[in-house]
Amino acid sequence: MSAGLKLSDADERFRLRARAWLADNLAGEFADVVGTGGPGREHQAVRRRRQWERRLGASGWIGLGWPKRHGGQDASLLRQVVFHEEYARAGAPARLGHMSEQLVGPTLLTFGTAEQQARFLPGILRGEVLWCQGYSEPDAGSDLAGVRTSAVREGGHYVLSGQKIWTSLADIADWCFVLARTDPDQTRHRGLSYLLVPLDQPGIEIRPIRQITGTSEFNEVFFDGARTAVDNLVGAEGDGWRVAMGTLAFERGVATLGQQIGFERELNAIIATARATGAIDDPALHARIVDAWIGLRVMRYTALHTLSSAGTGPSGSEGSISKLQWANWHRNLGELAVDVTGAAGLVAGGASDELTEEQLLFLYTRADTIYGGTNEIQRNIVAERVLGMPR
Repeated sequence: MSAGLKLSDADERFRLRARAWLADNLAGEFADVVGTGGPGREHQAVRRRRQWERRLGASGWIGLGWPKRHGGQDASLLRQVVFHEEYARAGAPARLGHMSEQLVGPTLLTFGTAEQQARFLPGILRGEVLWCQGYSEPDAGSDLAGVRTSAVREGGHYVLSGQKIWTSLADIADWCFVLARTDPDQTRHRGLSYLLVPLDQPGIEIRPIRQITGTSEFNEVFFDGARTAVDNLVGAEGDGWRVAMGTLAFERGVATLGQQIGFERELNAIIATARATGAIDDPALHARIVDAWIGLRVMRYTALHTLSSAGTGPSGSEGSISKLQWANWHRNLGELAVDVTGAAGLVAGGASDELTEEQLLFLYTRADTIYGGTNEIQRNIVAERVLGMPR
């Protein structure tokens, strides 16, 4: 899927260097982590993948786009895309440090103080410190302005009380960036603050949520008197909504292109299954496979256009369009995966009743149109901000 990228000789050398490094490292000490992790599989090889994060950091592959003065490489947007594509193409393990490098890191670079940057960025760059995101709550998911978790200032600390849910990788993370209400007299977007909270302390309980896939990469996080220093406030008190929206804008950046390489691998596996089962000869299924192939390329060109226009990554309505596009496509791919297997797709396979790859894909993609902002919320954003329709 290199179409659409015009590489200079120097960029092509960068691609080859990234490809060679990945091939060497994934064929040696870390051969056992190839293909591990990702949606529905975040429980796989966690200890080894943490070691892999440190290998990435030691070799300078974390923070490619960060400024050199903060330990990054000042790599161009194009080179960041190239690396994410090569990473996915090599079958490298799903990143445990995605939220660290792609979310909280850029947030601190944009909104953090010099002291916060000096304290937190090096651990991310070394691949040693993992972060998770404390946004959603039982009554405030896509409607994030309804956050009720409170943070009360007591001297030099904030004391947190409340609950977060659907917190990916909270059970292995070291820190959590939390959106909490610091002014109880304000409502909705006002009175919220963005806090960095250490997870290894009294007053925090983390409970894994068992999913329909049988795995539990999502968690509930309960705060009951947990504390964080006032110095861990990012931005001004009460300005958390602006900072949180900045984080969400970073979420749909260059990693999107790497995600699509993973989608292409899933589609190719489905095509192979369809040929093996004879489903490829069914006109209706064949048409759906063609539609999926076309849709994947439309996603790619849309992402490339958005990234090149924005300069850093999609935000606001562009991010909503991107989310709608890939979530619906991927959900439909999950349905196609089961359909091409025929009747065998209706029952669990193997003596231990383990799910097949197709079944796992189908079950996990049921959530694609819900997490990260439901389709309904994304359509509202597009309607209001792009089409100018009333709230």
